[in-house]
Parts: sequence; structure tokens; C-alpha cells
Amino acid sequence: MSKKVAVIGLDCADPVLMFEEFWDELYNIQKIAKSYGPLRSTIPPITVPAWMSMVTSKDPGELGIYGFRNRKDYSYDSVTFANSRMIKDETIWDTLSKKGYKSIVLSVPLTYPPKKLNGNLVTSFLTPGTDVDFTYPKELKKEIKNWVGEYMFDVENFRTNDKDRLLKDIYKMTEKRFEVAKHLVTEKEWDFFMMVEIGVDRMHHAFWAHHDSTHFKHDPDSPYKSAIRDYYKYIDKKIGELVSLFPDDTVIIITSDHGIQKMDGGIAINDWLIEKGYLVLKERPEKPTRIGKLISDGMIDWSKTKAWGMGGYYGRLFINVEGREPNGIVKKEEYESFRDQLIKELENITDEQGNNIGTRVFKPEEVYKEVRNIAPDLIIYFGNLKWRSMGTVGNESIWLHENDTGPDDANHAVDGIVISSEGDVPGEIYDIRNFVLNYFL
Repeated sequence: MSKKVAVIGLDCADPVLMFEEFWDELYNIQKIAKSYGPLRSTIPPITVPAWMSMVTSKDPGELGIYGFRNRKDYSYDSVTFANSRMIKDETIWDTLSKKGYKSIVLSVPLTYPPKKLNGNLVTSFLTPGTDVDFTYPKELKKEIKNWVGEYMFDVENFRTNDKDRLLKDIYKMTEKRFEVAKHLVTEKEWDFFMMVEIGVDRMHHAFWAHHDSTHFKHDPDSPYKSAIRDYYKYIDKKIGELVSLFPDDTVIIITSDHGIQKMDGGIAINDWLIEKGYLVLKERPEKPTRIGKLISDGMIDWSKTKAWGMGGYYGRLFINVEGREPNGIVKKEEYESFRDQLIKELENITDEQGNNIGTRVFKPEEVYKEVRNIAPDLIIYFGNLKWRSMGTVGNESIWLHENDTGPDDANHAVDGIVISSEGDVPGEIYDIRNFVLNYFL
């Protein structure tokens, strides 16, 4: 095959921003876009595991990964963090390696620790630091240091009020990432190239209220009002520079794992469960405390608790099942009816004014082809993802309008983007793998 295929991933790039609000200013992307459209993400639409679903065509249930944090076993405090060792299915570059094709993989989530491939790999934002091995082959790490000095996997603390520092760090990180990409595509052999830039996601979460005039925190006089627009234009420039280094007939795909929308607030899932009598504490914490700390401190009365939840962009609810959890009390024969009751009650949640917020609830076995490892008993989109799930317990109300993990103006949306220089674009994240492999196999 003479053609090369290059996938440029922009974590969280949104179809409304990309194709409507900013399109006229994205000159380089426009030149590439022979076809484009929204790309339906995974359930849930989050970075981990969505990128791995894209490159394996496996849904989160088949991967057995439901977020960055996952239950390791049925004990109450066993949480494990997702990494590349959990990926048992073939990625695009695994398949191509077997066929003798060379790949360059840069910053694709869930590639740490680095695994062997036919080509070169640099791990992603979940890498603990530059002091560990983060490349394949190992020697590539030294080359990166020569190219850009200290490489940046991510920015520190993107949920901050120090917007000046954050803005500077995001641009610095993106500059280094594209610089490494340029060196890789010009100095290494490759048939397939894939990179992911996390900066788009960080910009959205940090600056959405400054951008979106309908956001309850919007300040029309904010000095950061054009920060997201300016960054998209910067990304467009960087893509133009990178693409100019590809052979002329390279197939170029620009894509994202999910989109973005304003966050109206958060639902304190565990405080809601306490109100319903489903979660019982031995004593109420003096201040809002993360559920994980209450569990590890032995503050939950499991003999009376039927369910508990985890915070995040979406809600994860776990049921305390008899014979499954150590002190389970929900009988197995009552499990299904209790889940149905919870779904009904969750979908009836309103805002402070009594308006239904439009929550959607999923049973894992109904939305996944297979359910591996330990999935949540219920997957919850509070307000259809306009509200996030708050993991803290002991709030004054179940309704919060400040994120409990630091300032954050936005939540994920179910559609990302896909743009192609050739061929009609697919509509679902699971179709990208075959869309790419069809050019090779």
C-alpha cells in the first residue's frame, strides 16, 4: 500500500464548536474536510475508555473498563486505576503490527505502561511522570528530551482559578506534543500515525463559562471570553503545520472521543441516597467528605445500606447485594425490582424549582454486548449529562452548582467529531477502527 493513514485526535472536540461556531476560522481543517459530521460516543462518553473503544471497536462492557477508576472486586473500598494492561483486545496498531505495517502512536489514552508494537509509541496523560519508561522503544524517551526538553503529558490541576497559569501551561503542552509529532513523522518510518491532544478537553472544562453566554456563571466582560475560540484556531494552525509534513496522498482523519456542553450543576448522589433511606451513615461528617474516605474510615452502616454511588461526569450506582458484597442486604431475588425502583426515582429527580432535569439511567447489560469485570449496577446521566454526579457526602443540599473536585464549567456530551480527507465518515466511535483498517487490509 502506498498511502499512509494519519488520525489526529482532539480529546473533547465538539461538533457545534467545530462545525458551526468556529468553522469559518479553521482554515487548515476545512482544507482536509472532504466529509465530516458528529461521531456518537460510548456509554458513558468519557476519555477512559472511549479512545480504546475507538481503536478496538469494543464497548466499555467488552473492555471491562467503565472509567478511570473501576472496582477491583466486590469489597467496598477496592478501586483500581485503568491502564494498558487491562486492554486485552487488539488495537489498530496491534493488528497492523501483525501485518508488518509500522505505526506511530502518540498520547492515546490507556497506552501506559507502553507495550511493544512495530513502530514507536509515547504514552498518554495517565503516565505518572517523565521519570518512568513512557516510550516504546525505550530509547525514544531520550530523543524526546532532545527535541522538546521536559515532555508534558498533561497540565497540572486544570480545575483551578489560576486561569493565567493554566492557559500558559495548556499552550506549552500542546506546542511540545505537536513538536514531538513533527519529529516522529519526519524521522521515523510509518504507515499509520495516531496522536491525541488532551488540551481541548482541558480548555473546555476550565473556560466554558467564559465562552458560553447562556452559562449561569458567564461574565460578558471576562478577559477569557475568546480563550476557547483562540485555542481552536491555534490547534488548526498546528494541524496545518503537521499535515504539511505528510506525503500528499496521506488519508487524514481528525476525530474526538466525545463532545462538551455547559454544566448546570451537580447532584450529590449519596446525599440523595441518604434522603431516600438507601444509604445509612454511622454519623454524618462535619463537612462534605468523599464517599471513598467514609468507606475507608468505616463510617457507613452496611447492615442498613442498600446502595451507594461514585462521583464523576456520570453517576455510578452500586447495590449492596446479599452474597455478593461482604455485608450485602439486598436479596438477589429483589435485585431487579430494586434496580427498576431506583431508575424510576432517579428519573424523577428535579432541580431546586421542582422541574424534572431529564435524567437517563442505563442497565449495563442492556447497553453493552458483554459485561466484563465489575460494572456499576446503574449508569446515570444526571440531567442527560447537564448535571454531573457529586461524590461527596454531607452537603447541605442534593443540588450543587460548584464542582466538588475544583472549578469546572462543563460536562461531556454524547457526540464527538469525525473529519476525513477521503471517504464518507462513519457515525459511531466503534466504526473508526474498520474505517482505518480498510485502507490497509
